[in-house]
Amino acid sequence: MAEFDYDLFVIGAGSGGVRAGRMAAAEGVRVAVAEDRYLGGTCVNVGCVPKKLYVHASHYAESFHEAEGFGLTAEGVSFDWPRLRDNKSSEIARLNGIYTNLLKNAGCDLIEGRARVVGPHEVEVNGKTYSSERILVATGGWPFIPDFPGNEHVISSNEVFDLERFPEDVLVVGGGYIAVEFAGIFAGLGANTHLIYRGDLFLRGFDQEIREYTAQEVAKKGVQLEFNCNITAIRKLDNGRLEATLTDGRVLEADQVLYATGRVPNIKGLGLEQLGVATRDNGAVIVNEQFQTTVPSIYAIGDVIDRVQLTPVALAEGMALVRHLYAQGSPEVDYELIPTAVFCQPNIGTVGLSEEDARKRHGNIKVFSSEFRPLKHTLSGSDERTLMKMIVDAETDRVLGVHMVGPEAGEIIQGIGVALKAGATKATFDSTIGIHPTAAEELVTMRQPVR
Repeated sequence: MAEFDYDLFVIGAGSGGVRAGRMAAAEGVRVAVAEDRYLGGTCVNVGCVPKKLYVHASHYAESFHEAEGFGLTAEGVSFDWPRLRDNKSSEIARLNGIYTNLLKNAGCDLIEGRARVVGPHEVEVNGKTYSSERILVATGGWPFIPDFPGNEHVISSNEVFDLERFPEDVLVVGGGYIAVEFAGIFAGLGANTHLIYRGDLFLRGFDQEIREYTAQEVAKKGVQLEFNCNITAIRKLDNGRLEATLTDGRVLEADQVLYATGRVPNIKGLGLEQLGVATRDNGAVIVNEQFQTTVPSIYAIGDVIDRVQLTPVALAEGMALVRHLYAQGSPEVDYELIPTAVFCQPNIGTVGLSEEDARKRHGNIKVFSSEFRPLKHTLSGSDERTLMKMIVDAETDRVLGVHMVGPEAGEIIQGIGVALKAGATKATFDSTIGIHPTAAEELVTMRQPVR
């Protein structure tokens, strides 16, 4: 008789947890996966997937207008928020079913309910205790809303996808991916949109020139940027609208206030502290290079360890852990040269070092850039522009970073990420023949550094 009910008990059926569970089961491991809310995790339910669908939706009004330059006229165009929202929900439900089948077909036991760790080898769900040789915490992150008068009236990214009515006026608070993306979504769909951020420029950590250029382009789309500003209080009016008082004394009214002010590790109620699992001040679970916590039988991956909060990183960590535990592989994940995209409008795609970080690490660098009006917009009438930027080590000629602001930036930078991983030099790019006419060809035709 087996000593434990399971070999691996995964808490959290998000990207990392599902991938780890499936891979472990494929190695013959007895696996249980517990989830109490979002099968498929934040990304599938209230993150990347529905957000990208809404980004697509927000482009259409602009595209209808731009089509006139190409001889096409669209009349009687209107926006039906409930239809978009409900179609999105149907797609998410379909994906939830796929995740259920993926786990069950892999041989995992799916347990619905909030799991709590009650011992080094014990997990309780719905009042029943299960034993497991190892426990994997993959519970992701949770939206953080600061404490201030009236914060009970705001919504987070958990609620924003399923609003009963589309707002005419909306305030988006924050300066990261989610805030910038949703400001573009709301503005694109027709809402009067303010983006409020306490700092002097959003997207901290990105290349400075990219940040500045994006702010310029986002403002063209009608998003009213309120930098060096914050909300001190919110009051609900008799008509149901919200009145927000800002740090500069102004008062803004809105139908909705979205707080996208970061995410914190989702560990509340898991019982980790009682077992002595060490965490950082922000709640992030501390793990070693093998993703092992301070309790040897308990492991953690993904946003809950707060290394790099990106879905593909959680997937990579889950696969690395399973290789290490059950397939004699290395647990190492290479966190260098991770491509990422911000689906603002226009998009940002980036991989590698910013100009600022490259100067700190390498000193002598060359910067190449190209700023232009995309071919499409020579007829569309849009004043949207694109920026391409490449950072090169002057001593070795190796490309250290590539950044883009423009349509389909994420699609382009994914391929560039492969090139940088392979150690591409500027000479490699220069010797590559471009695809014409595309925006991407600019990356292989930039010859003279700008600085």
